[in-house]
Amino acid sequence: MEPVHIIGAGLAGSEAAWQIARTGVPVVLHEMRPAKGTFAHKTGDCAEMVCSNSFRSDDDVMNAVGQLHWEMRAAEGLIMSMADRHRLPAGGALAVDREAFSAAVTEALQAEPLIQIVPGEITDLPDDGNWIVATGPLTSDALAQAIRAVTGTDALAFFDAIAPIVHADTIDMSVAWEQSRYDKGETEAEQKAYINCPMTHDQYEAFIDALLAAEKTEFHEGETAGYFDGCLPIEVMAERGRETLRHGPMKPVGLTNAHNPTEKPYAVVQLRRDNALGTLYNIVGFQTKMKYGAQTQVFRMIPGLENASFARLGGIHRNSFLNSPTLLDDRMRLRQRPNLRFAGQVTGVEGYVESAAMGLLAGRMAAAQAQGRDLPPPAPTTAMGALVNHITGGAEAKTFQPMNVNFGLFPPLDEMRGGRKGRKDRYPAYTQRAKDDFSAWLAAQ
Repeated sequence: MEPVHIIGAGLAGSEAAWQIARTGVPVVLHEMRPAKGTFAHKTGDCAEMVCSNSFRSDDDVMNAVGQLHWEMRAAEGLIMSMADRHRLPAGGALAVDREAFSAAVTEALQAEPLIQIVPGEITDLPDDGNWIVATGPLTSDALAQAIRAVTGTDALAFFDAIAPIVHADTIDMSVAWEQSRYDKGETEAEQKAYINCPMTHDQYEAFIDALLAAEKTEFHEGETAGYFDGCLPIEVMAERGRETLRHGPMKPVGLTNAHNPTEKPYAVVQLRRDNALGTLYNIVGFQTKMKYGAQTQVFRMIPGLENASFARLGGIHRNSFLNSPTLLDDRMRLRQRPNLRFAGQVTGVEGYVESAAMGLLAGRMAAAQAQGRDLPPPAPTTAMGALVNHITGGAEAKTFQPMNVNFGLFPPLDEMRGGRKGRKDRYPAYTQRAKDDFSAWLAAQ
């Protein structure tokens, strides 16, 4: 049997390889790292996480991304299995020890006899064979040029930003305290998964002034793109209004200052554990394009971080993705070259879990093709089906932008009322329908 070739061993490519091998089809997984790196990646490991260490909400009843977690677990996905094995306390979210996670994914893929990992950069798109392109938002220049040559159009682009990471022992815990928002979580560790730094009104105003005045990274001449609203740099949010951050990542709701319970903070900066040892914390929602010197000055204005030491400062990078509604069919194949499937963030999904989920689907579809079968996508009533439906035709091509999974992508429930008050009943109905339909899709294979 001819193998399926996958370009890129990120979350999507790793999941695709695992799913294909589980069907008995051989896989060749091509990865250019570490011989050719990117500015964002630090290792040559598979499924390296370069931004947040969070897979977001793990609530599979009231949250669409939690439902996506459920579907990936039901499909016995590698990414969710290793995330569960290396999870960290994070309230109601699923956060992982990023280094242990990617090392475990790499080890599992290397141990699978049907998967061959081949180092080296792929610079051209093959004319034949069964291929999956899962190169992510940091696709190499040579391969990006090859994609443009085949599609006849430029890939769209936006800028994504990386949040800074702080050494835990440099946080002043006489000022900060441990608490998840609304004490969410079943264990004490989950209920204290975040470190919170409070700000008064005057401290917040001074912080905003410094943030707006700080020296920023400039784009190269002629380089333009829009930001993805789910991952805006904090200074861009501040430019949209002085109160924007206080109603976003710095909102004080659901938190009580353990050092001064009677005084409500005007704003709160949260830090989330980044490794199992608890020695590193990332500043939640603090993606930034400030220059490094400005970052240390501005972030040390945060109460509790006056003497903070940074394991990594924030950064910004250009992400590329296809105009998938015009280029891909519902089997995730390139219309002009159906021997090529695309998966992951390059298809226009946003987020670790969404990227891995598209790898899972592309892998199963490619394996079915190798076995002489055709596998349709899951119903659009499922989280995976809603995503693939959005990127392959449900979205408006002229305004297509990266999208996280959300209930707005699900077909409506006619009998359920809309509005905020209807969510308590509507969301569980969405997720139960999704579970039933996804289970049926799995059973039919």
